[in-house]
Amino acid sequence: MRATSRWMAAVWLWGCVGASAFAQAVPEGALAAAAPSRPAVVEQAALSAADTAWMMTSTALVLLMTLPGIALFYAGMVRRKNVLNTMASVVAIAALVSLLWFGAGYSLAFTPGSAWLGGWDRAGFAGLDFDLAGGKVAVSHVAPRIPESVYAMFQLSFAVITAALLVGALVERMRFSAMLMFVGLWTLLVYAPVAHWVWEPGGWLARLGALDFAGGSVVHVNAGVAGLVCAAFLGRRSGYGREAFEPYSLGLTMAGAGMLWVGWFGFNAGSAVAADGRAGLAMAVTHVAAAAGALSWMVGEWIVRGRPSLLGLCSGLVAGLVAITPAAGFVTLRSAVVIGVAAGLACYWGATGLKRLLRVDDSLDVFGVHGIGGIVGSLLTGVLASRTVGGVQGDLLTQALGTGAVALYSLAVTAVLLWGVNFAMGLRVDEQSEQTGLDIAQHRERLGG
Repeated sequence: MRATSRWMAAVWLWGCVGASAFAQAVPEGALAAAAPSRPAVVEQAALSAADTAWMMTSTALVLLMTLPGIALFYAGMVRRKNVLNTMASVVAIAALVSLLWFGAGYSLAFTPGSAWLGGWDRAGFAGLDFDLAGGKVAVSHVAPRIPESVYAMFQLSFAVITAALLVGALVERMRFSAMLMFVGLWTLLVYAPVAHWVWEPGGWLARLGALDFAGGSVVHVNAGVAGLVCAAFLGRRSGYGREAFEPYSLGLTMAGAGMLWVGWFGFNAGSAVAADGRAGLAMAVTHVAAAAGALSWMVGEWIVRGRPSLLGLCSGLVAGLVAITPAAGFVTLRSAVVIGVAAGLACYWGATGLKRLLRVDDSLDVFGVHGIGGIVGSLLTGVLASRTVGGVQGDLLTQALGTGAVALYSLAVTAVLLWGVNFAMGLRVDEQSEQTGLDIAQHRERLGG
């Protein structure tokens, strides 16, 4: 316990020092900008029916990525005795984050406040007004051509999948109750502030010029780093490195990966917040990057191991999707191929060589795929962003600053939250429960057949 406390203190200190260094690295006056506008109530005639329809479709696609996409993708990779616990974790997280989002998270992330955190205008299930008789509807200043209710739901789908990604680092050894407590706190204290930094016009990284079209740093670097900290704090699964951990069903994993690929069109093309040419190009580059990622991982694995695998193809396509996410609204098709190839190879190394170097049981490679893929994509956005496509010029130093700041903040606050939840209720199941399996130990359920 003392060793864990010392490790926690070191991690927290590292995060604070790093965040302070990043803040001092920002040039004086770089954050100066006009005060952002606020959510408002407008005439319904001011809305775009096409944009609204597309954003509602995109929201459904992104929710499909979690339910059942992530649930199937992860459940297929764990051992049979933990399949139901993995699925239950994803479903419970989706429900919990949904209530927290409308209760506080959306307001903290997407209303004006300081450069670090939004206000409380939409907290307590308030706002999102609609007046049928008066012909009035609330809109967000970030997306003024669609109802704010649609925009809030779209952003909810991002918060849900980001939290669900953490399950991949926690599977087969974390108490269900502790997981829910941790994820709830993490959503409000890590995800919401980072989303505000990057996506709300008054956020400090947005004003600095960091580019993140659909969540390279907000979703993937954030979840990847948090997942690595969770895995390190929990420790290795019993028998890790000594026993063969056979996946339950790679068929389920393939089905989940397919849903992720299709749902990602809502993730990236939906982030244009319009049914327009930029959304169309974002969809195309997303598909190309996924294909390039799948094939580059396959080739790398073929060379290193002498044979390709279905799991490798699925992991590679996810790597390509992760890496194109920050760049989707800023790059051309040719750049998408470069990003996909780079991500496939980098994430293959992240899930194999780097994982061995770190000696951390990141069970389903949340950091190796999402963390590394998010970093690669975010940095390459700074190199490959086209002014013709996105109207802005990328800057590698700004991207590195933004990515590093998110990573350090996520690392430090995740570590503190884990320490707090562990102190309050304990994080890990006992050894007997782990051997029996969490399906029985935590839920008194088992797979049939």
